[in-house]
Amino acid sequence: MIRSVLLLALPLLLLPISGGSQDLLPPDFELAEEAVRRGEILPLADILQRVAAVQEGRVIEVELEIENGLRIYEVELITPDGRLLETDLNAATGEILSLGEDD
Repeated sequence: MIRSVLLLALPLLLLPISGGSQDLLPPDFELAEEAVRRGEILPLADILQRVAAVQEGRVIEVELEIENGLRIYEVELITPDGRLLETDLNAATGEILSLGEDD
């Protein structure tokens, strides 16, 4: 009986530690490409144009997140005077949800 339990548990020990279902998901950029292709979110180029229209600066980071079931592009940029700003935009519509200094 103990041998049977060990034989059943052995395959579980061989799974990657970070494992779980995360390893079965495609990379984030592929998920984003699929969402753009299906028309669920705007392309990043469109989002960056919208940010540039309201705030001058150099983009240093962009993340696509889900907050309260809503896909959000989070864009961080450095203004010409050296301030670090974060802009959150609705990924589906491009609507600017917030624009302010980042901590």
